[in-house]
Amino acid sequence: MEEMYIQHKGRIVNADSQFTHVMAIAIDPRTQYREGVIRCITSREGDVAVRGYIDRSELHKITGNSLESFEIGEKLDIRNESEILNELKGQELDFIGLEDPDIWIDEQNNLLHLYFTLPLINTSDHDRNKIHLGHAVGQNLSSLEMKTPVLFADAIGGAKELSVAPVNMRGVRLNLVESSKKEIDFTYSVVRIAIAEGMDGPWKFGDIVFHPKEQAIPWIAGHASPGPLFSQNFMDIGKGKRVGLINGREANEKTESDTKYGIFSVGLFIYDYENGKIEWVSPEPFIRDSEAKTITFASQFVETKLGEGILFAHVDDSFVRAYTLNADGIQRLLPS
Repeated sequence: MEEMYIQHKGRIVNADSQFTHVMAIAIDPRTQYREGVIRCITSREGDVAVRGYIDRSELHKITGNSLESFEIGEKLDIRNESEILNELKGQELDFIGLEDPDIWIDEQNNLLHLYFTLPLINTSDHDRNKIHLGHAVGQNLSSLEMKTPVLFADAIGGAKELSVAPVNMRGVRLNLVESSKKEIDFTYSVVRIAIAEGMDGPWKFGDIVFHPKEQAIPWIAGHASPGPLFSQNFMDIGKGKRVGLINGREANEKTESDTKYGIFSVGLFIYDYENGKIEWVSPEPFIRDSEAKTITFASQFVETKLGEGILFAHVDDSFVRAYTLNADGIQRLLPS
């Protein structure tokens, strides 16, 4: 495994005296990856390995002098946030804070688009939760204004954990999001298409392209969530296709009183972004942190030189780790 990735020592973001748990960073490439945003857990109810736990969150700015160390700064101030939230949550839903940030830069207009999970929870009946994919835009992280969510939860499930795809030959991005699908035995996290004619939204749901219950892959048999796609420069596998990272959790387990989750790990997948099809998912996980008790979850990838880059992942929803990835090593894991 050392040829494919190297786990860095220590933690690139440590929770400070204000926060016990931090996770899910997104970094602005225009700042030479020195400024970004992180999800900070303000309170935790329950166990992250058991269904029904609730994390309340805030998004905070981070700054760093290198990709090895960042410090947590002030809470992200997004104009129009309260107005948008008041329209969405109504009387029965509880907003528990913004989650899972992703940054995309509109290079033509030099605008920063921030996407995030916008969770509205029904505390008495979690089957009635509404998980939307929120959106804000501005010149930088200090000038963001919240817009209407680009993707609203539908009758099947919500939307979170955006994976931005390249524009296809029809001028459309067939982005990927994590959603959910309730079955007789469990509710599964699935990967769905988010059809984007423009990055401002609104987007439309497309097909479910990966359902853990329909695959015979033990490490990703309970939950699946799309991670970052590698650029063609980092790994070229042909026109219209990209290799990416996918987060997967082992099968759920019913106990007498709860549903217990399996271990979350990071794997690989091949995505046909022209046609919106996941062609292959690795039969084994790619990365499982040495300190992880239940979760290793990839969130951001930064290319640092030809054939090499830094992956940021959070461990047990508590701290952020860096890993150096090697393109040649990864290539050997792909199907011929």
